[in-house]
Amino acid sequence: MAKIAFIGAGSLGFTRGLVRDLLTFPALRDATIALMDIDKERLDFAYRAVKTIVERGKYPAKVEATLDRKVALKGADAVCCTILCGEVGVWRYDIEIPKKYGVDTNVGDTRGPSGIFRALRTIPTMVSICKDMERYCPDALLLNYTNPMAMLCRAMQRSSAIQLTGLCHSVQGTAEMLADWIGAKMDDVTYVCAGINHQAWYVEYKHKGQDAYPAIRKAVQRKKVYNAELVRNEMFLHLGYYVTESSGHNSEYNWWFRKRPDLIKQYCTTGTNWNPGEYAYILKEYLRREKAWKKEVKEWFAQGAPISLERGHEYAAHIVNARMGGEPFLFNGNVPNTGLISNLPPDVCVEVPVLANKRGLNAIHVGALPPQCAALNNVSVAVEEMAVEAALTGDPTLVFHAIAYDPLTAAVLSLAEIKQMTREMLQQNRKHLPQFKSVKI
Repeated sequence: MAKIAFIGAGSLGFTRGLVRDLLTFPALRDATIALMDIDKERLDFAYRAVKTIVERGKYPAKVEATLDRKVALKGADAVCCTILCGEVGVWRYDIEIPKKYGVDTNVGDTRGPSGIFRALRTIPTMVSICKDMERYCPDALLLNYTNPMAMLCRAMQRSSAIQLTGLCHSVQGTAEMLADWIGAKMDDVTYVCAGINHQAWYVEYKHKGQDAYPAIRKAVQRKKVYNAELVRNEMFLHLGYYVTESSGHNSEYNWWFRKRPDLIKQYCTTGTNWNPGEYAYILKEYLRREKAWKKEVKEWFAQGAPISLERGHEYAAHIVNARMGGEPFLFNGNVPNTGLISNLPPDVCVEVPVLANKRGLNAIHVGALPPQCAALNNVSVAVEEMAVEAALTGDPTLVFHAIAYDPLTAAVLSLAEIKQMTREMLQQNRKHLPQFKSVKI
């Protein structure tokens, strides 16, 4: 009987979907599902939702709910993490302070000043989860869905021997999008995707064994397709390889699209770029969810808790099944660079193909990325390395240095302006950064 722990189980949509998927595997039908959250009300809703799935599917599974992380982790075989450190009330300043200085963030959960401060708040908790796992379930597999993915995974991989990976939907999502553009079925598509989270590259994309990039280039010439992903299509047309994650995200990760109002108007107002406004799109969405989640959940239960019991497409369910002796599963995950990508630094967190099986995670060697792709990755990696070091050591100067080398920030501000902005952000986050003895720089 497997035990699967959910840390941050109050992420209701994710928890419902993943539990549904897990229980469809014969090896996991009788699993113990241990739900943990720090919010009692959210935890109660999650428990009721999962019990509904178990009862409706007539599964012999057991459901537990606890506010104590150690209780949830004890004896676990796999741990799924979807936490958010710091309330939305502090997160909004990750967006608003840079905006005041002219750094126009769009999503703000992965890189740049916003992503760095989210990492600073979250890394201590993630590392403490690993330390608890070392004591209560040292052989368990940790599957992280929390952003900023690369920085969190890198910090945990530096600090613990727990076997872990970070999971993101962008690789399979983009692969399916490209297949749709060229009229291909996914069963006929193969690809090799590698780089870093949200900035991995399809170094190979084939349809029925043939290079599909000529067909993708032709598809991008269609106005509807081009406009659907303005930023990523521009990157593809100029760099030659398609990048994972939406245009809204990728517009933040480089120098090219958000450093001037006219460029934002040209590239960042349609498709998945989202409209720039007072706040980033995703911040607006989280503020909306904070106000609406109780009503939405109550309505879901009032409607009879409608949910299909058919398996969805979450990687985590397939990975846990493989770990427990089921069918091996190939996916893209975030793992240490043990020579997997030869032109990125050793040990940094990279996103590469990984085979999950009974022995755990088996990362696959890719080799060198195209130099223009590796160049952009290396800039992001350098920023992430400084930010992780800052989070682990409590060094505020390293926070400034990390932000100073962020491509978008550097394209907009001087060093003195960046330092002032960083000071303001450090001060705003002071109570959420206990690892920092001082926030003066």
